[in-house]
Amino acid sequence: MGLEILFVLAAAFGAGVIDAMAGGGGLVQLPALFAAYPSTPHTTLLGTGKLAGLAGTSSAVFRYLRHVRLDWRLVLPAAAAAFAMALVGAWIATQVPAERFRAMVPVLLALVLAHTLMHRDFGLQHRPLASGRRVQALAATGAGVIGLYDGFFGPGTGSFLMFLFVRGFGLDFLHASASAKVVNVAANAAAIILFGVTGDILWLLGLAMAACNVTGAQVGSQLAIRHGSGLVRAVFIAVVGMLIAKTAWDVLGGRG
Repeated sequence: MGLEILFVLAAAFGAGVIDAMAGGGGLVQLPALFAAYPSTPHTTLLGTGKLAGLAGTSSAVFRYLRHVRLDWRLVLPAAAAAFAMALVGAWIATQVPAERFRAMVPVLLALVLAHTLMHRDFGLQHRPLASGRRVQALAATGAGVIGLYDGFFGPGTGSFLMFLFVRGFGLDFLHASASAKVVNVAANAAAIILFGVTGDILWLLGLAMAACNVTGAQVGSQLAIRHGSGLVRAVFIAVVGMLIAKTAWDVLGGRG
């Protein structure tokens, strides 16, 4: 087994741990793929990473569902919208280089981090809004926009979804993490369908990464369930901070 494969498999495990708790697994996994396989088309690396991410996120969802009660009237419309828009986003990725859009990512993440730090009780109390049609429509709209972004680029998607559920709908970080995972599964599945049709997935590598991602996701989701929203909030702040640094570095030309 080559060093490149060992490197990306270790990254997939770490991504699973991080993503299951607070989103942002792409911070670890996608740069590892780009570093290990610099001559591989970016769409192929995106598709391969989505395959691994889908497996890990799905396993985290099943663990969360045994311990956290979700508001399916809120989550299902959001997941459906994310699925549809991620298909569009994945198609955009095959037509337009993602680099044209990446400058906005660190700015948006900085706003998310600033809001979280300024409100010390943000995401620690669970006060969900009643799931009327207006709330469902807002959830679908917000998740659709994030799903579009996830399809064509992706880093920070889980963090954006968690912020949506906490800030927009009154969930605590634990419930927001579980809800975000369901939506993320839908978006990843859509992207995999598109990238699979276009032949942009390294299936053997992706499946090996998926096994590592699943293992990491089980560890991360168990930690989140055991320690609750306080730990998830702390990890969320750390992950968003790292995402800001990484995406800003990319914008400034640090990416090889």
